[in-house]
Amino acid sequence: MVWVKRNRKILLILLIPAGILLTKIAAYFPQGVEIIYARGFFPIIGRSLSKINGVFPFSLGEISVVILIVYWATSMIRALYGAVLHKARKRTSLAGWLVNFLAFAGVVYFIFILVWGLNYYRLPFSEIAQLTLKPASEKELAQVCEKLIDNANNLRVAVKEENGVMKVSGTKPTLPKRAQAGYVNAAKTIPQLGGEYSPAKKVFLSETLSYTGISGIYFPFTGEANFNGAMPDVMLPNTICHEMAHQRGFAREDEANYIAFLTCRDHPDIDFQYSGTVLALNYALRALRTSDNEAVEHLIVKYSPGLKRDLEDIVQFWSKYQGPVERLSYDINNLYLKSNQQKDGVASYGRMVDLLIADYRKNNHWQRD
Repeated sequence: MVWVKRNRKILLILLIPAGILLTKIAAYFPQGVEIIYARGFFPIIGRSLSKINGVFPFSLGEISVVILIVYWATSMIRALYGAVLHKARKRTSLAGWLVNFLAFAGVVYFIFILVWGLNYYRLPFSEIAQLTLKPASEKELAQVCEKLIDNANNLRVAVKEENGVMKVSGTKPTLPKRAQAGYVNAAKTIPQLGGEYSPAKKVFLSETLSYTGISGIYFPFTGEANFNGAMPDVMLPNTICHEMAHQRGFAREDEANYIAFLTCRDHPDIDFQYSGTVLALNYALRALRTSDNEAVEHLIVKYSPGLKRDLEDIVQFWSKYQGPVERLSYDINNLYLKSNQQKDGVASYGRMVDLLIADYRKNNHWQRD
């Protein structure tokens, strides 16, 4: 016990390699992770955290992040300041700060793996949803894009509009609770999308979050789905549904994007259906542009005036926040994704298109009456 007490910080630091080892082992047993963790342990801890922290109207995750940033920044400045004033203690001051930081990081990382991170190693959502992934031709991808444009144009006629762009029905604060309806409907065919969780929460510092290029964040330590409320209305429903997918244990970004599309499509309200369709259209066209830019140019002329204004509004919104902070956030997110077995990094978002095409084939080419 004496040895443990003296070396407890070292033991805490060792939680970092211990967590990495745990994920490496989990990667070899997706079926076991799915049954034991994703459908067993995680729903219990995830729903419990969500319900407990759901009583607060604000995001505890956001507050925690701000406090930690301020604390560690202040402590680092203090250590550097002490090292400058007391050069003899320079190594001790900086080394002490680094040891404390690594010990804290070890605890946070290991808890992260236990309360949510292992979801990266569950079965692919394509298997859960019984979708067959097969290579698609450029022609088929173009057909998917054209169908999404047709659907978006039809839905755009029925949504509300303000200042020329799409406006969500009702008030923005009601969106998180309304989003649940899409999951209730989707869970009728995919039970893993069901369950009771607290509604998503708008980030108070949404304007600041925009400078990082982030539309939403799931905070696993509190079970909270958070979204950037400063974004154009057309992005809000699909972003909320995306973070709700993380809340239900679907960690991979490409899968969460597809689930956002699915639950928006199954939602009874037109504004959710339209938002999900716009999300899918953006990713499908982006994938097509990499192989056949000419086909994209032929397709985008089919945009209705309203759809075109909404897409331009999205571009104009994010262009205001481009800069070094956004690029740094992109690089950090890219590194995070790769560290969790998403080897394509941020580019893995494009794999959502494989699920879209599989869905398109399975559901009779999205026939609408």
